[in-house]
Amino acid sequence: MAHHARLLTFWLLLKLPMWCWSTNKDVCIYQGEEGTHSFYQDGDVILGGLFPLHYSPVSAMCFSARALRWMRTMTFAVMEINQRQDLLPNLSLGYHIRDSCDDIPVSVKGSLLLVNGQPDTGRGAMLISLLTLSFIISLQVSYFASCSCLSNKKDFPTFMRTMPSDQFQIKALARLVHYFQWTWVGVIGVESDYARFAIQLFLKESAKYNVCPAYVHFYPVALTREALKELMDTIQTSTATVILNFSGESELQTILKECRQQNITHMQWIASEAWATAKALWGDYSNILQGTLGFVNGSLNTHIHKEEAQKRGPCSGRESLDNVYTSYADVTQLRVSYNVYKAVYLIAHALHEMSTCVPGQGPFQNRTCGSLNPFLPWQLLSYMKRTNFTTLGEDVRFDENGDPIASYDLMNWQVANDGSLQLAKVGFYDASLREDRDLVINESVIMWHRGNKVCAPVSVCSKSCLPGSRKARRKGEPICCFDCIPCAEGEISNETGVKLTLFDISSCFVKLYILWSVSTFGACLTAAVLCIFVMYRKTPVIRANNMELSFLLLLFLCACFLIGLTFIGKPSNWLCQIRYTAFGISFALCIACILAKTVVVLMAFRATLPGSDVMKWFGPAQQRSSVILCSCIQALICIIWLTSSPPSAVYNTEFMSATIIVECNVGSEMGFWCVLGYIGLLACMCFIIAFLARKLPDNFNEAKFITFSMLIFFAVWITFIPVYVSTRGKYMVAVHVFAILASAFGLLLCIFAPKCYVVLLRPDKNSKKHMMRK
Repeated sequence: MAHHARLLTFWLLLKLPMWCWSTNKDVCIYQGEEGTHSFYQDGDVILGGLFPLHYSPVSAMCFSARALRWMRTMTFAVMEINQRQDLLPNLSLGYHIRDSCDDIPVSVKGSLLLVNGQPDTGRGAMLISLLTLSFIISLQVSYFASCSCLSNKKDFPTFMRTMPSDQFQIKALARLVHYFQWTWVGVIGVESDYARFAIQLFLKESAKYNVCPAYVHFYPVALTREALKELMDTIQTSTATVILNFSGESELQTILKECRQQNITHMQWIASEAWATAKALWGDYSNILQGTLGFVNGSLNTHIHKEEAQKRGPCSGRESLDNVYTSYADVTQLRVSYNVYKAVYLIAHALHEMSTCVPGQGPFQNRTCGSLNPFLPWQLLSYMKRTNFTTLGEDVRFDENGDPIASYDLMNWQVANDGSLQLAKVGFYDASLREDRDLVINESVIMWHRGNKVCAPVSVCSKSCLPGSRKARRKGEPICCFDCIPCAEGEISNETGVKLTLFDISSCFVKLYILWSVSTFGACLTAAVLCIFVMYRKTPVIRANNMELSFLLLLFLCACFLIGLTFIGKPSNWLCQIRYTAFGISFALCIACILAKTVVVLMAFRATLPGSDVMKWFGPAQQRSSVILCSCIQALICIIWLTSSPPSAVYNTEFMSATIIVECNVGSEMGFWCVLGYIGLLACMCFIIAFLARKLPDNFNEAKFITFSMLIFFAVWITFIPVYVSTRGKYMVAVHVFAILASAFGLLLCIFAPKCYVVLLRPDKNSKKHMMRK
C-alpha cells in the first residue's frame, strides 16, 4: 500500500431499488470543482472506487495510464457480472468512481463524497434529501493496500483486501537479502503508516538472518530541498550498496531524479510491491533501476483485457499500433488490475450468497440468513470473510483477518533489445510452504546492474574472515561490523567467516582432532578384541585366563576410551559433571577387574597344594562381588563430590588475557584427588599381587602381563599429576585426555595383545597340551 493519498479502496453503497434516483444505465462523467473527475453508472448496488488517475490535484497533465487501466478493469468487471445469469441474477451492479489525484486531502474528500452515495450533479438539495432515506454502508475492499496494520480487526473491522498483507512481503524480502548474503542494507521509506509498519517488520524479520540495517531513513511525502539533501547524504556516506525502498512511484521519481543529478547510479534497488512493476519510472531512470528486484502478486493470464478487446467496436483497418507503446495498452503486467477484478468479484459473490441464502441454513444465530431489506453491514462483511471463489482459474481464499493467502513472483528489471523495460520473472515466494522451500530463485536469468549477469553485488559491512582468523566485534557497532584477527596460539579456523559469540572466542578451536581420532580408534580396537574373545571363547588360551573377567574388562576399557570424548568440546555444567564421574567409575571398574584376575591367578596356584580349598572362597560369585564392591566405593566418593561441590563450566580469563577459555572447574579439589587416589590405591594392590605371582610356574602366566600393564599405568599417572597441576586452559584438557588414552592403551596391549597373538597367529600354542607343558 502507498501512503494515505492512495487509500485505494472500494466503498460499497447499497441503495434500495425504490430509491433509485435515475434509471439511466449509461456512464455519466462529472467534472469536480477542483478538476477531478467522477464516473457514475446506476444500479441496485453501487460500488464506489478511488483511483489515482492524476498525480496532482491541480494539474491534469500528470496522467496515470496504470490507474486508468485499473479503473477500466473495475467497470469491465461490473459489466461482466451484470451480463451473467449465474451470479446476482436479480441484482444489478453500478459504480461510482472518483479520482484521488494521489493526494491525501483529495482522497479523504472523495471518500466522503462516495459515502454520500451520488455524484456531484448540481442538484444538491434534492440529492441530500433522497440520500437521507437510503441505506449507506462503508465496507472497504482494497486492491492496493498492503500495510500489515490493516490486519488489525479491532481498528479496521470493516476492511478486506485482495492485496496480500505486507507481513508476507516482508518475510519474502528478508529471505531475499539473506539468500544473496546482503548483510548490510540501506532501508528508506516515505513518512507513512505503510512504510513505518513495513520497515519495522523488515528489521525484525531480517534480524533472524543476521542482516543489519546500514541506515533507516524516512522522508516526507513532499520532499523539500533540505529533506532530499539529507537523504542523499545518508545514501552516499554509507558503504551499503543495496537499498530497500518502501514508497509509491510518485515519491520515488523525485529521489531518482536527484540520484541521477548526483551520479548515484551504482546502487542495487529492492522494490516494495507498491512500485515493483511501475514501468513509468523506467524511461528517465533506466540506468539507475536496471537490475532492480521486487516481489509482486502471483502471475495471472491476460484474460481480462482479452475480453475487453473483444467487446470494442470494429477498427477501420487503417490503424497501426506496431510502433506505439502506452502504459494503458501494456497487458504484460496485470497484477494490480487483477486485484481490482478480484475485489469486484468478492463483493459480487458475497452479495450472491447473501441473496440466495435458504432460511434455516444461514451463518448467523439460529442459522438465519442475512437480509437485504433492512440491510445490516456486518452481515455482508461476514459473508465476504467466508467467501471462497474461483476466477480465471485461481482459487481465491482469505484468512481470519480478511487477507488473501500470499504468493509472490520475484521480478527483475531488465533491458529489452529495444531498450524498453522487461519485467522478467526470476523466482517466486510461496508463504504456504516451509522455510527451506518457500523461496526459489533462478540466478542464471537475473540481470544485475549495468548488464552484469555473472554474480550478485556485494553489500556487507565487513568482509568474511579468512581461514586462520576470527571475527572480533567492533564496540558500539552492529553485529555485521567486525574486524578479523588471527586465531590464538593453539587454535585454528578452517572455515571462512567464522562467527563470534559471547564467551566463545570465535569458533577457533583447539587442535584435538588427533585425540578424538585416537579415542575412537581405541574404542573400536577394544571392540575388535572382544569379538575375537567371543569367537575363540572355547579355546584353552581364552578359558585359562578367567574368560568372564576378561569380557568385563574389555567392556570397561571400551568405556574408558569413549570417556575421553567427553573431554573434547565446549564444556557445560552437566558435561563437566559427567566427564569426571564417568572417568572415575570406569577406571575403577577396569582396575577392579584386573585386581580380581590377579587374585584368581594367585589363588589358583595355592589351590594346587595338597589339602587346599582356597578357591571355594574366591569363586565366580565372589569375583563379581569384589568388582562391584570396589566400584561402589568409587561411586560413593563421586556422589559425595557431586552433592558437596560438583564440577562446573567456568570462563577463564587469567590464563590468556586476550582470550576467554571455557573450561571445567573440578569444584572440590579434595573430591577430584580422592577419585584419582582411589584408582591409584586399587592399582597399587593389583601391582603388588601381580608382582608376587609373576614367577609362578605356568606356560602362559597372566600375572607378568598384568605387572607390565600396571607399570605403564603408574608411569602415565605419576607423570600426569605434576603436568596437570602446572597446566592451565585448553592444554589441561589435552593432558587429561592423553593420560586416559595412554593408560587405557597400556592395559589393552599388555594384557590382551599376547593372547590375540597366540589365538590369531600361533594356533599351535593354543592347546591344552602346550598350556600344561610346565
